[in-house]
Amino acid sequence: MLIHFYQGISLAEKKNTFIKTLNPESRIQYLKGVGPRLAEVFAKKDIYTLQDLIHWYPRTYRDQRIVQHFSQLIPGSYVTMYGYVARKKVFKLRGRKTMYEMIIKTDGGWITCKYFRLPYRGYFDGMEIDQKVKVMGQVSYYRNQPEFHHPDIYPFKKEDEDQKNVLIPVYTELEKVSQNKIRKMIAAAFSTLRQNKEFLNSDPLPSWLREEKGLMSKIEALERIHQPEQNQVEDYLQFCSPAQRRLIFEEFFFLQLYMGMKKVGLKKEHTYSIKPSSALFEKLKSSLPFSLTAAQERVLKEIERDLEKTQPMHRLIQGDVGCGKTIVALLSCCSVIENGFQSAIMAPTEILAEQHYNNALSLLKPLGINISLLTGKTRAREKRDILEKLVSGYTSLCIGTHALIQESVQFKKLGFVIIDEQHRFGVHQRGLLKEKGMHPHFLVMTATPIPRSLAMTLYGDLDVSVIDEMPKGRKSVVTRKTYPSKREKVWEFLESQIQSGRQAYIVYPLVEESEHIDLKNAVEEYEKLKERFPDFTVGLLHGRLSFFEKQEVMSAFLKGEVQILVSTTVIEVGVDVANASMMIVEHADRFGLSQLHQLRGRVGRGEHKSYCVLMLSDGFSNEASSRLAIMEKTSDGFKIAEADLEIRGPGEFLGTRQAGLPEFKVASLVRDGLVLQQAKESALKLIKKDPHLSQTEHQLLRKKVQELSTRLLPG
Repeated sequence: MLIHFYQGISLAEKKNTFIKTLNPESRIQYLKGVGPRLAEVFAKKDIYTLQDLIHWYPRTYRDQRIVQHFSQLIPGSYVTMYGYVARKKVFKLRGRKTMYEMIIKTDGGWITCKYFRLPYRGYFDGMEIDQKVKVMGQVSYYRNQPEFHHPDIYPFKKEDEDQKNVLIPVYTELEKVSQNKIRKMIAAAFSTLRQNKEFLNSDPLPSWLREEKGLMSKIEALERIHQPEQNQVEDYLQFCSPAQRRLIFEEFFFLQLYMGMKKVGLKKEHTYSIKPSSALFEKLKSSLPFSLTAAQERVLKEIERDLEKTQPMHRLIQGDVGCGKTIVALLSCCSVIENGFQSAIMAPTEILAEQHYNNALSLLKPLGINISLLTGKTRAREKRDILEKLVSGYTSLCIGTHALIQESVQFKKLGFVIIDEQHRFGVHQRGLLKEKGMHPHFLVMTATPIPRSLAMTLYGDLDVSVIDEMPKGRKSVVTRKTYPSKREKVWEFLESQIQSGRQAYIVYPLVEESEHIDLKNAVEEYEKLKERFPDFTVGLLHGRLSFFEKQEVMSAFLKGEVQILVSTTVIEVGVDVANASMMIVEHADRFGLSQLHQLRGRVGRGEHKSYCVLMLSDGFSNEASSRLAIMEKTSDGFKIAEADLEIRGPGEFLGTRQAGLPEFKVASLVRDGLVLQQAKESALKLIKKDPHLSQTEHQLLRKKVQELSTRLLPG
């Protein structure tokens, strides 16, 4: 029928008729001037359709207002300057790398432009000395001098002085595709889609919510984010223009709506009611050689109230290193066990699982509670015995790693699941352990303090408890950053600590040397340190050792037979040696602040004054040095976490890409905390109004939530 329609009309008419039929799901190759080859380039960024293209937001905006003075060069800002090419130089760096440097003379002074890769062949050679140029780039500082890295430099043209668009969108770089080409393609997509009624009526946010929050329509926001209003330069640069606010709100709102509906669903599940404060609970509490803090008592009460309900508990305990989360978890297990149910604790590493097992043995075994340890290294015969004891109900508490979620592991009556270091497990893994029982009560713990905005995003379906008080007698750790030139003095201080009977950790970021990363490595430095400290026993611990090798090293360190433990970050969690009073972290500037705080938590666990030395790398930046100064100023994990999140963003903050952490296109957990709170309040209001999103005006929202559920949280 379509072929018959096309008969008798020109090729140009056919093309125009086809363009008019494009819809949001049409492939971008059919856009004018695109074609299959260019479409393949965009496919590498998962951009296939017109819908994908218009939802590919600018990563920033370039302010083309001309900077007149150096005082306007703020680190991180994008600026435009005029100047003359004063000097060009090529430097050979390590590893066959090359740096291209161009010095530009401006009215305010000299500024250095550095390139570690050139945009295209001949770019550098094409600029002549004394040539007037236009420079556009992001300002950074090195040794208190402003410089640009990979700026755009163009020969100056007379029309530059009459520039109309002072603000232009900047997109993630694509191979062989100019920014101008990207902008033209997006404009063409809008021109086509404006003729599509489905597109014009596709706003997922209902009109009542848009009016209540003063939000513009989705179509207008999309157009304005790609074609910014020139009288709102500062708002766009700070990501608070009406268009950006609408899209930021939407991204947060979808997630909070999903989390809120999931939480409502969890409350509909039924499970066993656990009577609190059992005899076992009281026996363990009275046997402790210390008193619980007020924060621990408060969190225990919150857990008790949850356990008594017939809806399963879904609670997160947040607390700093050494705040006493584990004893809270074990006390809760006592009540569950006395009520006739089994408990399980899953930890991310064998070392941490072993630590929990040893703690549980010393505290719970005297109360007659049978405990098992199950890891990937558990031998076949022992594993069969453990599995039989779990099915029979003989074992009341099983502690383990991912081995707990194997299909062969079955419990007789699992009533309580505890996940330690929650962010290290995917949602699906946590779900598999829960499925071992009939909607068991569920408690997750993390010693990584999570800033409020990130906690709302990651754990919106959980109730949150915070242990914000340290046990009495816990000493703060003296923390100092230092420089490679001071290493010998650090070794001398380390020697004095060990001679006085203490032990120490020396932490390295790598196991073995990498050709691509110029860092000290644990294996090589271990050999050097044995020579440097011939009178002491030096041990080596890293993730590539077998389970039994790790056990042997840790056992020797715990007994004091090893005085210096050279390690990678495998000791970040779970190693508890009260006599260890010193930690040296090599290349500390390569670690995140939260990870350094976790590492530091391994010392200061006993009665002795403890120290943490943060050794900077050779060629460290001023930024790295000032970042580490935060560690010197505070031992508050939440303050450190906020600073770390701001510096590195959520993905790096968590160490790996978190299963369940959404990839926001425009929203920022650091920058947009207020909008996140507003989105959460609106989501909860909508759930009360229409808990199943069954009303007609909420159908597009329902579809979005289902898409999010499938894509984001398959568990």
